[in-house]
Amino acid sequence: MKLLRYFAAVALIVAANSTVFSSAFAADPVFPPGARVGMTPLVGLSKARTFVGFETEDQGVKVLIADLPEAAYGEVSNAFKANPGGTGGIKPESIETAAGLAYYTVENGKDGATNVRRYSMILPGPTFSGYVAVQVPENASRIYTDDAIRQMFASAVIRTEVPVEEQLGLMPFKVSELSSFKNIRMLAPGAALILSDGDEKTGFEIAPFMIIGLIGSTAASPDDRGRFAQQIATTIPGVRDGRITMSEPVRIDGQPGYETRIDATSGKDNTPVTIVQWLRFGSQSSMRIIGSSPRDDWTKAFPRFRAVRDGIHPRG
Repeated sequence: MKLLRYFAAVALIVAANSTVFSSAFAADPVFPPGARVGMTPLVGLSKARTFVGFETEDQGVKVLIADLPEAAYGEVSNAFKANPGGTGGIKPESIETAAGLAYYTVENGKDGATNVRRYSMILPGPTFSGYVAVQVPENASRIYTDDAIRQMFASAVIRTEVPVEEQLGLMPFKVSELSSFKNIRMLAPGAALILSDGDEKTGFEIAPFMIIGLIGSTAASPDDRGRFAQQIATTIPGVRDGRITMSEPVRIDGQPGYETRIDATSGKDNTPVTIVQWLRFGSQSSMRIIGSSPRDDWTKAFPRFRAVRDGIHPRG
């Protein structure tokens, strides 16, 4: 995947969340809640209210922080080395950080009718690539200069793990039972959570794991819940040759739900897996709980899945 495709994809997140600061720095690197990339923000920046990163009080200057796949850094690095002069008038730059050599670009653009300057940096992580995107409106550019942004980029650091309590505190529901899963990580801050015995390097599919999150849709009527559950089950990522073996209504935490089970193969090693999907229906959205286990481990894994499911409750 080309450099601009990575940067453009995450820039869309910045735009979706869109609507002085001095070159002096705070004392220590700061990690926005849930982020694995932190930095020493310029004075005047505080933790953002509606996205992962930092922003000024007037929300004019934005610093978005995100994870990209591990391979993204290598592909961007290779693209920079192959074409050091850049393309389309955008010349890549390199910068040393505590995480290693990072690459960034600077370009001018528009946010609606406002002229803005955009900065995009990618840096290496142990199992992911860190990404930072900064947007500075023209009226702040004399304070938030290229040199100031570069200095902030140079302060970037990475943590391999986000504390579990910090992650759980960002979710729109409470999780009181983790069933001894070894790794807990948000797939999307405040939106989806993965509990696993495997990890990003070994692959999640070779051991039991769960994904918990909300989906912005629900069954149109009680009679439509079975069809809805089976249709949603076909969208579970990474599943191949899936065959539904059971699908029936259940009650989950006193609310109507549906349990669907699937036999399939999953992962790069084509691991035979059994999957359970629970949907808990709400008026406007549904909670989706997925548990996947290698078929040989299913008997031991299923009680763990069910214990986690029964420990999920709405926030008061």
